[in-house]
Amino acid sequence: MHPFSKHTGLVLPLDRISVDTDQMVPKQFLKLQTKEGFGKFLFYDWRYLPGEKPNPDFVLNKPRYKGASILLARADFGCGSSREHAPWAVADYGFRALIAPNYADIFYSNCFKNGILPVILPEAHVEELFRRAESKEGYSLTIDLVAQTISDTNGLVYRFEIAEFQKHLLLEGLDDIGLTLKQDAKIAEYEKSHRAGATMYSPVDAKYATRK
Repeated sequence: MHPFSKHTGLVLPLDRISVDTDQMVPKQFLKLQTKEGFGKFLFYDWRYLPGEKPNPDFVLNKPRYKGASILLARADFGCGSSREHAPWAVADYGFRALIAPNYADIFYSNCFKNGILPVILPEAHVEELFRRAESKEGYSLTIDLVAQTISDTNGLVYRFEIAEFQKHLLLEGLDDIGLTLKQDAKIAEYEKSHRAGATMYSPVDAKYATRK
């Protein structure tokens, strides 16, 4: 997983409230077994017309937002079922960060496990970012995780809060497996001592101990 410390990217404003995980990745695409390849299914039903023809009215298909890596959203983003495929699709499409007033709890947690920074800002701040992103083509933001700030080139600076543990995961680029492997030396030492103990007390010993 790629570490996240500071990122500057084009902002894509998704002006829809309560976007749920089924809208992010419809159920017919959940059979894939790896994280790769889900980007093409992100917002599938909104993104495509019959025959998988791109819907020109959907924001992801507008040329001015091509290459966007920061997704600006409304309240209750990621609600619905707890499918982890949703953040897989968000990340695979190329989004490194999300900005919204709030998120569904499980979706929010899953973002950190997939290298996505889900920033929470007050409604008024989100509204101002929507205004700027929609009125200025090429609008970009810089998100500094270390300083916990969001800024643009016009003097706007917002500060956001994040739990220290979740911040650590992103800065180090750690998912659940990576976090476990940080304890590799201790795990190896435990396995070594466990094997030694098993050798000293064999199944045959256990058999006679039970008879006594």
